[in-house]
Amino acid sequence: MILTVQGKSAYAYTGGKRFDPAQPTVVFVHGAQHDHSVWGLQSRYVAHHGFNVLAVDLPGHCRSDGPAKTTVEALADWLAALLDAAGITAALVVGHSMGSLVALDFASRHPARALGAALVATAVPMAVSDALLDAALNREPEAIDLVNRWSHSTIAAKPSSPGPGFWLHGINQRLMERVSARGEPNLFHTDFAACNGYVAGLERAAQVRCAVRLVLGAKDMMTPPRATRTLVAALEAAGAPVDVVTLEAGHALMSEQPDATLDALFAFARAATAAQRA
Repeated sequence: MILTVQGKSAYAYTGGKRFDPAQPTVVFVHGAQHDHSVWGLQSRYVAHHGFNVLAVDLPGHCRSDGPAKTTVEALADWLAALLDAAGITAALVVGHSMGSLVALDFASRHPARALGAALVATAVPMAVSDALLDAALNREPEAIDLVNRWSHSTIAAKPSSPGPGFWLHGINQRLMERVSARGEPNLFHTDFAACNGYVAGLERAAQVRCAVRLVLGAKDMMTPPRATRTLVAALEAAGAPVDVVTLEAGHALMSEQPDATLDALFAFARAATAAQRA
């Protein structure tokens, strides 16, 4: 689906289904240097089981026009504008890594539009080291290699797809290289700088009222589970219904544990939208 958002062309994968106004909507938001395709299994299943799906390419990423947004807040506002363009009043938002910050900010600053927020491989704050920021700006192939290695919990992961020859590290590396080739210059650095510069995360968490589920990788080196403690405390103090699901995976949960990630997200979507209807 191609939409016009803030005067620019924006792409959202619908899981192969047409929109049904009678169904609730789930929006999937990718992380840094990725696109909608990281949600391939999860978005398609959800679309074929009672939900509308919008798995977006964020501005400047592959099929969505740039320029890329430079702050998490701008991305959250873009998401609200995307819902306007699609004619959707409210949606459940699922975000991975950088996308989880977008989902959190959206749920906080657009509360009437958030049916729930699922934060996958998240951390608040999501600090990025100076060395990695410098690599992303000046030595992007090196940054891609580093992040690809840190995103997976093993060098010999069981293939997530039913067939021989699938190499999770290689697939992820080629995706990041493809996003780089199709995007604007220094896109990886722009994404990382947005994560690193998001200093209002705990303040935003204190304003969230919708249900929140964190889906974390027990072996995540990028956003380790311990980095969510203050976030969970802030959400609980705000009175938001919050729970945590921890899977045996690294940062790349959607590919390392595709079925378990789907189960966690689909169960949350069903529960959150049922509570909203009640």
